[in-house]
Amino acid sequence: MALTFSNSELYGNLFGDPELTELVDEKAAIAGMIRFERALARVQGGLGVIPALSGQAIDAALKDLAVSSKTLAPGVAATGVAVPALVTELRKHLPSEHGQFLHWGATSQDVIDTAHVICWDTATRLLASRLATLLDILEDQSRAQARTVMAGRTRSQIATPITFGLRIAQWAAPMIEAETGLRPMRNALLKIQFGGASGGNTALAPNGPAIAAGLAQELGLRSAPPWHTNRTGPLALVNWLGGLAIALDKMATDLMVMSRSEIQEARAGQGGGSSTMPQKANPVSAEALSVLCHIARSAQAAFSMAKAHAEERDGVAWTLEWTLIPQMLWAIGAALAHATTLARTVQADPDRMAAQLTTNSGAMAEAASFILADTMPRAEAQALVKQIAASGAPLIEALEKNVPGIDWRAQLHPDAAIAPCTQIAEQVFATRRSPGI
Repeated sequence: MALTFSNSELYGNLFGDPELTELVDEKAAIAGMIRFERALARVQGGLGVIPALSGQAIDAALKDLAVSSKTLAPGVAATGVAVPALVTELRKHLPSEHGQFLHWGATSQDVIDTAHVICWDTATRLLASRLATLLDILEDQSRAQARTVMAGRTRSQIATPITFGLRIAQWAAPMIEAETGLRPMRNALLKIQFGGASGGNTALAPNGPAIAAGLAQELGLRSAPPWHTNRTGPLALVNWLGGLAIALDKMATDLMVMSRSEIQEARAGQGGGSSTMPQKANPVSAEALSVLCHIARSAQAAFSMAKAHAEERDGVAWTLEWTLIPQMLWAIGAALAHATTLARTVQADPDRMAAQLTTNSGAMAEAASFILADTMPRAEAQALVKQIAASGAPLIEALEKNVPGIDWRAQLHPDAAIAPCTQIAEQVFATRRSPGI
């Protein structure tokens, strides 16, 4: 499973994630398959499905064994999966009287699916830890910026005053929902796969369910009926990763916009230079975060377009998971690392933010219309403010001239946004209930 940027010598420092990649690469998958075969032998030996001595011998012989992907590669070219070549290789380390009981009644999909689930378990634990750290930092930053007033934008246009603390809270909001969704996602995903050749465990009847339950206990997974063509577990993982990618990309996009030369309201990360323009400080970390999110979402789209698994096993749709899910896990792992750096280093420029509100005094037009609505119908109030704003004069000066008797400078001070925005930001973080995994 090629992971492109994740193990690139050229781009690895920017887009790579060695820690996460190590959990989902071919070496980890092979180790998971060996772990499955050992557990299967222990369980079947304990149930008397195979001789107890053979179960113990298989478990002991494979305990510290590692098999390289290069060893299995020729067999994969012939069969399309690694398990037949792996079983052949493992039997070389077993006496024939015990080796014949290796992989007893299992099928390649049982081994591969369970090995992948084992990898996805450890990978999502790491992602959960990184996400929790990121949310802790965002909460601290939101509170630190609770009184930093800026112009909110809707449809790329200046709208009304908000606080930078609220914007940071809104970055966190979908990430909090992703954290809350960890437990149900993992519950759907982390289940044993054991169905035999066609998913009916016919070769092992009536012991199939007991073996599956024993495997689940041995491997720390949930016992479940075979799911050879029921891919709701992997789909739950893919959708969770895709949702987190969207949340992280929102943060990256806002930071790229806020650091634009003509805006410069905030900066984060380490700016990168241009090959020809010495004045530039490109938002490299935010760009890298967005790239990684796009990679993850592209893989999600490819996964969703895979056809339904046909009959009792589908060699095409099934195989796509082996490439797409590791890419998503690596991309989101690296994205969370970038996002954490950005969150930790984000700095606002309050003077630039205030200047935007001063220059664009129309940002207070909505508030002015509500003040006037106390003494006239709302529609008339809106029309009057619109007319005043169209004059081209600064809004407060125009209001003082056209509607005297109101302390417009006090009533329309941007700081009035602090209390309601802080209340909402605190509400966002109050929804966080770390569910554990």
